[in-house]
Amino acid sequence: MFTTDAHPAIVIGGGIGGLAAALALHRQGIPVTVHERATSLEPVGAGLALAPNALRALDRLGVGERLRALAAPHPAIGLRHPSGRWLARTDTATFEARFGDTVAAVARAEVVAALVDALPEGTVRTDSPAALVTPGSGTEPAVVRTGDGEQAAALVVAADGIRSASRGLLFPGHPGPRYSGFTSWRTVVTPARRPEAVGEVWGRGQLAGVVPLADGRVYLYGAALAPAGARAADGDEKAELLRRFGTWCAPVPQLLALAEPGRVLRHDVRDLADPLPAHHLGRVALLGDAAHAMCPFQGQGACQAIEDAVVLAAPLTPSTDPAATLPGYTAARLPRTTGIVAGSRRIGDLVALRRPAAVLLRDTALALAGLLPARTLLGRSGPTYDWQPPALGASALDASGLGASGLGASGLGASGLGASG
Repeated sequence: MFTTDAHPAIVIGGGIGGLAAALALHRQGIPVTVHERATSLEPVGAGLALAPNALRALDRLGVGERLRALAAPHPAIGLRHPSGRWLARTDTATFEARFGDTVAAVARAEVVAALVDALPEGTVRTDSPAALVTPGSGTEPAVVRTGDGEQAAALVVAADGIRSASRGLLFPGHPGPRYSGFTSWRTVVTPARRPEAVGEVWGRGQLAGVVPLADGRVYLYGAALAPAGARAADGDEKAELLRRFGTWCAPVPQLLALAEPGRVLRHDVRDLADPLPAHHLGRVALLGDAAHAMCPFQGQGACQAIEDAVVLAAPLTPSTDPAATLPGYTAARLPRTTGIVAGSRRIGDLVALRRPAAVLLRDTALALAGLLPARTLLGRSGPTYDWQPPALGASALDASGLGASGLGASGLGASGLGASG
């Protein structure tokens, strides 16, 4: 580790990506402090889908089995037309046989709790805003301003989200996130019984998704083309959801009717359509949405942040200088995440189709694809889901994976809207 009076590692941001990074560093024997500006770690969001690639990374962090145990099993997932007609469908047993694991749909709060519980007490400091002052260099520490004053650090993990001030300081010429054209809604309801139809429903320029969680709860999400900043005319986003999706196939309207109006979250979807030149500068590593914010149409936002965390920490030990390992982090993560950002945007382009002829052509293509052997259909997701995390102490360059685009509806209804890290 950098031999000055610098703090070994500081994480800016206590979201899933920041917490995963802290746990990865802790497991490598590196003291770390997380600064989160919010007064508590009550998560923003409702649920998320942990794909096999993320679950393998969470296994490296020691919390994978805990989260798998919280996932609600369901026999099949699929993609439907608003009429209820199935466009594509696969059983989860086939999915697990292909990828060696499931997609674990869990409440975001459960992921946060699992990561925090595995960290030493006092690691996470809430109500503690922090800002990067200087990124440091091979011979100088990074500097972070906290409530306790300026602190020197051998490593700074900037997990400060899509509006990352750290990213702006490191790469001031980058255009930053762009509006995708979509707004999204998320909520959790508790129906009398678990829905039989699980997955997504695609309409004209909009979609809705149904994901069972543990304890009988169901995560609902929707997305639709809308002007940036638009909101329900009367402020009632539940009513807006029912207006848009109330005539769609069961169980979408019935579940939406159970939503509590005050617990329906709505956010515009933005992404970093222009890749950064690097995911690091000096002694600062950008992680999660700060590095590669993406549209949620592959359900990979949080998954990629968790991958980032493991790859970042893998080559570090208490005697390693982080400045020497960060170029390997960029080399491993930039190509993979750039491909996934682009793939998520391409799927969004398919959802965005509104002209009847174009929608008919899309749905026909999806239905024909659904007739392909499951091995062929699932193989399209291989570059994303087959990723293997580096072993502890391995070079980050070993974690570059196979590249990833996941183009098309290969997830068969697991967009995991709002699941970014």
